Amino acid sequence: MNQAALALLQSVFGYPAFRGSQAEIIDHVVNGGDALVLMPTGGGKSLCYQLPAMLRQGVGVVVSPLIALMQDQVDALAEVGVKAAFINSTQTFQEALVIEQKMRQGELDLVYVAPERLLTQRCLELLDACPISLFAIDEAHCVSQWGHDFRPEYIKLSVLHERFPHIPRIALTATADQATRAEIITRLQLENAMQFVSSFDRPNIRYRIVEKANGRQQLLDFLQAEHLQDSGIVYCLSRKKVEETAQFLNEHGISALPYHAGLDTRIRTQNQARFLREDSIVMVATIAFGMGIDKPDVRFVAHLDLPKSIEGYYQETGRAGRDGAPANAWMSYGLQDVVQQRRMIDESEADENYKRLQSGKLDAMLALCETIHCRRQHLLSYFGQTETGIRNCGNCDVCLNPPSAFDASVVTQQLLSAIYRVDQRFAAGHVIDILRGMESERILQWRHDQLSTYGIGAARSEAEWRAILRQAIAQGYVSVDYESYNSLKLTEISRAVLKGELSVQMRRYEKPQKPAKQKRVSKGYIETDLSAQGQRLFEKLRHWRMETARLHNVPAYVIFHDSTLRDIAKAYPNSLSDLRGVSGVGEKKLATYGEQIVELVSSI
Repeated sequence: MNQAALALLQSVFGYPAFRGSQAEIIDHVVNGGDALVLMPTGGGKSLCYQLPAMLRQGVGVVVSPLIALMQDQVDALAEVGVKAAFINSTQTFQEALVIEQKMRQGELDLVYVAPERLLTQRCLELLDACPISLFAIDEAHCVSQWGHDFRPEYIKLSVLHERFPHIPRIALTATADQATRAEIITRLQLENAMQFVSSFDRPNIRYRIVEKANGRQQLLDFLQAEHLQDSGIVYCLSRKKVEETAQFLNEHGISALPYHAGLDTRIRTQNQARFLREDSIVMVATIAFGMGIDKPDVRFVAHLDLPKSIEGYYQETGRAGRDGAPANAWMSYGLQDVVQQRRMIDESEADENYKRLQSGKLDAMLALCETIHCRRQHLLSYFGQTETGIRNCGNCDVCLNPPSAFDASVVTQQLLSAIYRVDQRFAAGHVIDILRGMESERILQWRHDQLSTYGIGAARSEAEWRAILRQAIAQGYVSVDYESYNSLKLTEISRAVLKGELSVQMRRYEKPQKPAKQKRVSKGYIETDLSAQGQRLFEKLRHWRMETARLHNVPAYVIFHDSTLRDIAKAYPNSLSDLRGVSGVGEKKLATYGEQIVELVSSI
């Protein structure tokens, strides 16, 4: 291990030891090697380029797509004494000139720049004139044209290898399947880079997917039962649904803010700043929000609509529980989600190859929703992590409340037969009404009450039939024709089911239950960790941190994470010497805040 790196980790960042493969990655980059780093959100990716940039001669250039968050990233580094800056469009020309001069003179450890800015002739000529220690390409999955966060500018970042062949490059991401990983390597010319792939497991996150009945009300019940006054993110598919959901939550006493690309830039920036700087804010957003969000105490991520892929789902849910404390990933999912996502793929203007790829990703997402086995194991397996030893993780809904499977061959035959007998011309509601023997005007008009399948499924509720149809679509026995009023169609493998040559397994339908009120996840974590006196100190420290953050105009977690405050409350330091060594308290923070903390402890 590089002892100089460990010394910086302890003195600057205040952490006693490296985690996972951090030390190996840092050693490799310090010695001039290229690296591709896959590490889950909250796993400590930033240190993998921050420490090498401080140890190598010159300035480390961090390519980040997140202009709106650069200020917070630089402020967080300044708090621990790292000389960092950014160059982006929020600055005046004069401000940018000052930063450029510091870069030329080697006075900075790190500079953040957006890919669009980096690729300009002016910026490339600036880099030619500067001593560069390394290039860090953050959110490297943005290079993938098949990915959920594609940024065209990322493809052109191969210029770094061509123009600066002797400067090490480190590409980092939290989300990449095998295909995306291969694309990152090819497009960024990292064929000779060392690959460091950490476990994708986030054991503190509880995964839960519920049958959608009334999604918005189910979300409210979930928040009122488990997350009152917690920070969290709610993802919706459309801008309209974002605004309606935020309004609904506010009307029911939950502080919620909307975020989507159609909002005025000033409002969007203001809402993001409030989410980062205040406690107990729920951000309701499209997938336009979240990448690069470092807020450690997000206690839940909820999805009101089905994500397009497991990569998207994993990245979005990964924004919960960065601090390692318990967090929830909750999703409501129903038949309409499947229909809507399939239609979006079919109606897109993309080529057939892209549509086929997106359909495969959606199929994998549906399989995760419908699995009767551990969701965590399913997620890890998707990312190629099969040797985990996890069979029952004990922290997902399937493991905590195992669903029952049943032989659905007969009921699927009934469904397929009903679709066939109406000439594959009708949508879900009409077919289900036939199976249940309903006497609607439309059924009588078409004389569908005369069909042999009329009423053969009368013993099952509409919700149960919708669950069966959803699973039949997910498993490929039924398709939906969006150009013909969402009419249901048989598929190539339907015949084998109808003939009894293929058996079908499905999850047994369970009526959605209103969640019982629980101890809040975050409170439960704090209370079991601290004595009554420690809890009082922790609350005082949180209040002090909030006031200090306001004075410094930074998010509270930039001052100290909750985990550090909790360790202080446990250690009960009576002197600066006692405070030194608490995880997250480096020398700069000790000098800046140490006396205040010791004084606050003595007042308890």
